[in-house]
Amino acid sequence: MTAIIALSLLGILNLFLGFWLSRKTIQAATLLFLVGSMALTAMDWNHEMLWYGHMFHTTNTSISFSLIIQLAAFMVVSFSKGFGIDEEHTHPAEYYAILLFSVVGAILMVSFDHLIMFFVGLEILSVAMYVLTGSDKRNLRSNEAALKYFLMGSFATGILLFGITLVYGATRSFYLANIAQVIANTPPESTPIFLSIGVLLILVGFLFKISAAPFHFWTPDVYEGAPTIFTMFMSTVVKAASFAALYQLLNGPFGSMYGTWVYPIYYISMLTLLVGNITAVYQQSLKRMLAYSSISHAGYMLLTVSAKQVTTPSTILYYSLSYTLATIVAFGVVMLVAEYQTGRTEKPENISSFEGLAKQNPGLAFCFTIAMLSLAGIPLTAGFWGKFFVFSDIFNRHVYYPVILAIVMSAVGVYYYFKGIIAIYFKEGDIERIELTGLVKFAMWACTLGTLLLGVYPSIVKNLF
Repeated sequence: MTAIIALSLLGILNLFLGFWLSRKTIQAATLLFLVGSMALTAMDWNHEMLWYGHMFHTTNTSISFSLIIQLAAFMVVSFSKGFGIDEEHTHPAEYYAILLFSVVGAILMVSFDHLIMFFVGLEILSVAMYVLTGSDKRNLRSNEAALKYFLMGSFATGILLFGITLVYGATRSFYLANIAQVIANTPPESTPIFLSIGVLLILVGFLFKISAAPFHFWTPDVYEGAPTIFTMFMSTVVKAASFAALYQLLNGPFGSMYGTWVYPIYYISMLTLLVGNITAVYQQSLKRMLAYSSISHAGYMLLTVSAKQVTTPSTILYYSLSYTLATIVAFGVVMLVAEYQTGRTEKPENISSFEGLAKQNPGLAFCFTIAMLSLAGIPLTAGFWGKFFVFSDIFNRHVYYPVILAIVMSAVGVYYYFKGIIAIYFKEGDIERIELTGLVKFAMWACTLGTLLLGVYPSIVKNLF
């Protein structure tokens, strides 16, 4: 809870620092703020507490997800030269402040014990992302992406809020414990139909936020049009917070309604795997390919949510962390190469623009390769164990068709992830050496080594709780 207060105050402070401090100093201050908030968050470990009239609940699970969210924000800020920090028409203090506010919203989403608190956190995060998506005001693609994201996000939020209203009408409470008690004490034949409709509407709102099919249509255009640095933030922080919140609802108050929501999730997860992986095969833009990759990973995580096993929360935590580390590196390399290729080629984010990268930039190529291998689920990377834990959870539920499809789609994923690796190592190109700042090098190698470390010792995270 202290981390939320600190981040809110520091976000406001950041706006004023922009008047006096240089751009690099503001970046360093933001990194320092995030380190401090992570320390405050870690201090709550093993101290389960309720705040704000029992609307906010601190547990080891919520603390773990909060740390992943703040770690992702730290790495994104380390790469933040990519949103025009050296251009005179930008105002980095504003962007950093909005990032800090969005982290507050994400933390509320993983720690709520009241549906209104969840909605407040969701809206803080969503509004911040609408603004950041359109932050490149001189780019028509960024403006279009922001408008699409805002319009579709508004409809999804309305659907989710209508679902919350129906649940409140059936249970007369917004508190998760009270909702769970009312549902558990109501015989199935007496359960009002609008309660089931409310649960499904809430699920629809979540499926939009995590970009699951068929609610994924905004994802490729928004990911491609937004500045890459904010695409990196969107694909990691938003997804981790949304899945943590989704599991908390489906395992908590709606746990006794398992039969109502499990089959829609089964079918949607399989459709998401098919759409995400098959469509990614045909993409020539690496950024757009990673967008469809993000959709496919939502399908894998939905499978473990539907499994509802004792190990499910640790599986979601591990998968979120492994996906976050690999995605930050992947988008980071895309951003660096696209900046270098701007003006040299019409489409700097295409896979062909990465040809020959390894010749003059072996370190950058190695980090990108590890990220692709992890996203593909190759052994000795964190992504392999992430998918293995997902398959184990759903297999223990004795549901086999989704597992078979997920394994087949993983093989398809290997094909399109390796297209980038082949372009980097086995094709000729004219990319010269790309100079990296110290912060970018640190973030790149920290995420890469973290991916390898978790691939060798998955128990570091898996056995936290």
